[in-house]
Amino acid sequence: MVLNTENSPVAVIGGGPAGLIAAEILSRAGVPVTVYDRMPTFGRKLQMAGRGGLNLTHSEPLEKFLARYGDARSFLAPSIEAFPSAALRDWAAGLGEETFVGSSGRVFPKAMKAAPLLRAWLARLREQGTEFRFRMEWLGWDGAGGLLFRHADGGVEAVHPKAVILALGGASWPRLGSNGTWAGILAEKGVAIAPLLPANSGFQVHWSEVFKQRFQGQPLKTVALTCAGQTAADHRTVRGEAMITAHGIEGGAIYALSSDLRDRIAGKGEAILYINFCPDRSIEDLRKRLARPRGKQSQTDFLRRALGLSPIAINLMREAVGASLPTDPAVLAQLVQAVPVTLTAAFPIERAISTAGGIHLAELNDDYMLKRLPGVFAAGEMLDWEAPTGGYLLQGAFASGVAAARGVLAWLEQSAGG
Repeated sequence: MVLNTENSPVAVIGGGPAGLIAAEILSRAGVPVTVYDRMPTFGRKLQMAGRGGLNLTHSEPLEKFLARYGDARSFLAPSIEAFPSAALRDWAAGLGEETFVGSSGRVFPKAMKAAPLLRAWLARLREQGTEFRFRMEWLGWDGAGGLLFRHADGGVEAVHPKAVILALGGASWPRLGSNGTWAGILAEKGVAIAPLLPANSGFQVHWSEVFKQRFQGQPLKTVALTCAGQTAADHRTVRGEAMITAHGIEGGAIYALSSDLRDRIAGKGEAILYINFCPDRSIEDLRKRLARPRGKQSQTDFLRRALGLSPIAINLMREAVGASLPTDPAVLAQLVQAVPVTLTAAFPIERAISTAGGIHLAELNDDYMLKRLPGVFAAGEMLDWEAPTGGYLLQGAFASGVAAARGVLAWLEQSAGG
């Protein structure tokens, strides 16, 4: 049996950052809004992100900031310009959570946690009259155009808002709420959906058993990583840190290259990642150091003393070329600055930080409304954009949620006038 109910003029489906900021904009404008989520609490992925300090946004100049969104820049730019990083910091301060800029330019709340911010946020939403409904799984639409939700007890309910904002997230970390099932629902309505893929993810490497057992869980510090392209001009290099795992490699520098690496694997079946263990030294400097007499030192001790290489670096070189490293100083110097590691696949989407793919941006108008479904808006990670870690993911989610809410307000005003 389907229970039919009238509901608030606007339904927001998804209690993450995009959905909650949309609800805040709407309720502040005096529009009754109900937020639905299939989980028992809101903001679970936000709280997970908060374990690492909750990187809200980034302080870099707007032009450089926008470039982080790649092909989606032209679509997202108006919403981010309307709700930039300064606006997000002001919003957090309004909730009693002052922010600071870290040494990398990333912006964090001083509490370095998500929980205080989320508590204050939900309290504000309640004060503004926002209604919350938990354990409500969205199933799509019924024949009359009502939104169908399944309760935790299995019962089904249809609600009939005047407008809806979909903010259901991607498909990474599904245990926190976003499982990507909405893709099939929208595809049945004719909405074009790009396949959901892991973004900001680690990658699989077939390590030897000896290397895996000895070095899993150990970091690679201050390295430069290069994703090999078709030509030297296509190579992309980032500096930072990474982590060896039992099944591959992950970490901040890997995440920054993940879209390039993922696309390379899709096209070639594998990607070659080059690791430079001495990015601040020239090849000639390395060659001269390696040309010094080794004496009775083992090759490991010689490399450690001559170049300061760690055991993990030396053994990664051996993973690449075998137990016997080159003895020619010039050849060895080149290896130190370009250790090849073959990546065979991205880690499963369930382990990825975020998701690529989703609703094609061409399916949306400038107000984030689906062209095929009047009155239905979408925001956040379920749209086909991706960005590196560093505050860009949350900024994009917040800005698109604000834009969708403003689109709803314009839609309701237009509908009332028509």
